[in-house]
Parts: sequence; C-alpha cells; structure tokens
Amino acid sequence: MDEVQVRLRMQQVLDLVISDAASIRTGRATPKLVEDLQVAVYGGQQKLKIMELATISTVDAQTLTIAPWDKSVIGEIRQGILAANIGMNPSMDGEIIRISFPPLTTEDREKYVKLLSAKLENGRIMIRQIRGEVMHDIKKGFESKEITEDEKFGQEKKLQEITDEFIKMIEDLGEKKKHELLQV
Repeated sequence: MDEVQVRLRMQQVLDLVISDAASIRTGRATPKLVEDLQVAVYGGQQKLKIMELATISTVDAQTLTIAPWDKSVIGEIRQGILAANIGMNPSMDGEIIRISFPPLTTEDREKYVKLLSAKLENGRIMIRQIRGEVMHDIKKGFESKEITEDEKFGQEKKLQEITDEFIKMIEDLGEKKKHELLQV
C-alpha cells in the first residue's frame, strides 16, 4: 500500500466535497456561488467559467456584483447565470451585473441541509470506495505472497486510520456548513 498515493486520492475527494459544499447557498452572498458557472461566450465559440471572465465582488451580505473585463460579454454572462437555473436573478446595472439574494426561508434552509447531507454522503462513499480498492490490493499482495500476514494486518489498520481521518474531515466540514445554513 502506498500511503502517499492513498492520501492523495482521498484528498482529491475531500477537495471535491469542499467545493461542492461551498456552492450551497447559506443566506450570505459569496463569489463561490457563481465563479464556477460555465458560460458560452463569443457567439457560443467558448465555454468559460465566470471567474475567467470577470471580477466577482460581494457588496453586502445579500448582493454580488460581476464586472466583466470584456464588456461585450455582459449579456452572455447574464444569460449563462439564468440558464444555470440555480434560483438567481441577475440584473444589468450599466457595465456590471448585480445579483441580489433574498433572505433564506426556513423551508429553503431545510432543503439546503438535505442537499448538503447528500453531497457529504457522496464524499463518504467515494472515500470508502478508495478504501475498498486499496484493501483489495492488500489482499491480492498477501495471496500472492508479496507481503506477510503481519504486514497485511498493519497495512489494513493504517488504511482504516487514514479512512477514518478523512471521513472525520468530511463530518467536520458538514457540521460547520450546517451551522452556517441554520444561522439566521
């Protein structure tokens, strides 16, 4: 078992879960809500992320502004945000796009907590899949006499410790995000 490789794969899953969780709205406007949205620009010739096309700023807790560097794509960015169908209503204000977020209702908060739970569970499943694959490799190594029984048990124990560590990080992230979501 290559511990560094296992940690690297699990870290990639953790990073994915972190970015997934960050995209869930918490009642506060943050650039993370829109920066990764794909927008077809220049007549549909290219698909770029909003963060590659503009400066995204937080005006206050309820408002984001998007200032495109190339003013000719402002309408396409607005259309891309509308097409993403994520409940945002961007309005053009001169050379910037303004997005106002209404306060979250209790129902919205509960919906987002459920969505968060699903994203966290997907992360836990991916971590356990990595553990399963590595566990299979350890067993194969033991059966083909590449490692001893003691090494097999040692590697399995270490793998479980790494798995528990990453699952705990996902749990901690979830608790923090859930706290943000339920805060009024």
